Amino acid sequence: MRLATRDNGTPDGELVLVSADGTRCMPTGPAVPTLLSALERWDSALPALHAAAACLAGGEGAPLDLATLRAPLPRTWQWLDGSAFPTHGELMQQAFNLPPIETDKPLMYQGMSHQFLAPTEDAPFPSAADGVDFEGEFGVVTGAVPMGCSAEDALAHVRLVVLINDWSLRTIAPVEMKTGFGWVQAKPACSVAPFAVTPDELGDAWRDGRVCLPLTVTVNGAWFGSPNGSAMAYGFHELIAHAARTRSLPAGTIIGSGTVSNADHAVVGSTCISERRAIEKIAHGEFRTSFLGQGDRVAMQVGEDAAHFGRIDQRVRLTDG
Repeated sequence: MRLATRDNGTPDGELVLVSADGTRCMPTGPAVPTLLSALERWDSALPALHAAAACLAGGEGAPLDLATLRAPLPRTWQWLDGSAFPTHGELMQQAFNLPPIETDKPLMYQGMSHQFLAPTEDAPFPSAADGVDFEGEFGVVTGAVPMGCSAEDALAHVRLVVLINDWSLRTIAPVEMKTGFGWVQAKPACSVAPFAVTPDELGDAWRDGRVCLPLTVTVNGAWFGSPNGSAMAYGFHELIAHAARTRSLPAGTIIGSGTVSNADHAVVGSTCISERRAIEKIAHGEFRTSFLGQGDRVAMQVGEDAAHFGRIDQRVRLTDG
């Protein structure tokens, strides 16, 4: 199934199912009004979801207006972002002379979850001086996960898979990191592609707790990178188990993969500016790519037709002009 949230003037929007070709949609009705309500009682919501899916498969449904779609979860209980691609961390360490992080556990932080930007709305930031950057990621949305859930059991709690742009402010990040208390100002609201899909929609591309597909990023229409999500050092099942070691996770928790990054970055490119700048620093001794400015446009999708998740396509809007 492919699920989306249509703007209806309420904080959580209206849940709709989307046809396989992405052209039609069907509301799930008052029994399952929002995606968060569906996630919180997934088993009992499934009949209504399957019924809407069957109607769509039979040719029913209204035309889908992509401009009305918000993030699949406009707000939720928890957003936990990992850093599961080792190449990204290794490049950062080499370029900036950072010591390796001494741990045998996944890296993860808790970000803001009360707002996720729609896939086509302008992304607001205070100033270009803050180092506006994007990060292309995959994510999973869980059902309720009990404390102590094992990695072996964790995939059973994955309800949906999503595509995320984790916006980052690179000038602020190192200042906050030095405090040892994590990010607040450096991590504004993320953006999410319009369609959240059940894992079976990905077919063989969903394996070993990974989305084994290339994530393509363009900036102002120019190709930036297409690394593959298969290169995670930890799969999503391991990230879920890590997050749930000492606490339960509520239904609607989103867990991110971190910046998608591959060892053959000279061929496949990158999904964030900071990584490209690190590569430039290593190769040339200087940064050659600037962070984003007013009106710059960032787009992300999976596959040439963006069939799985739809497309994130946003402009940067700086409030200082």
